[in-house]
Amino acid sequence: MKLAGTLAATLLPLCLSVATLPRAAYAVPPAAQDHGPVQRVVHGRVEDKAGAPIKGAVVYLQDSRSSSIRSAISTDDGSYRFVQLSQNTDYQLWAKAEGKKSKTRSISSFDSKNDFTLDLKIDE
Repeated sequence: MKLAGTLAATLLPLCLSVATLPRAAYAVPPAAQDHGPVQRVVHGRVEDKAGAPIKGAVVYLQDSRSSSIRSAISTDDGSYRFVQLSQNTDYQLWAKAEGKKSKTRSISSFDSKNDFTLDLKIDE
């Protein structure tokens, strides 16, 4: 029991002194707050030549480094979304529906944006 009292007597002043420190004294520096590399996002709509949304179109995203292709299906309002894209990679993006294909759009690693809105028009 005496040991617990001694420990409490030792820790209590220490806890109180930390609690009264100015906020800047224990703030985490910005570099330590970094949660890793920033990821890019690309999203948009798939539309026909009149601008109406196309539901169920397959949207393809090709990674230029590995040539791997990811795909997504457009929703009821024609929207699609790809997340967690690398900043150091170029991408090619296109959509297909009912045997028709949109023009291919590019995302460059030299572009500093992290959020891309690219609408794809299927009119060919």
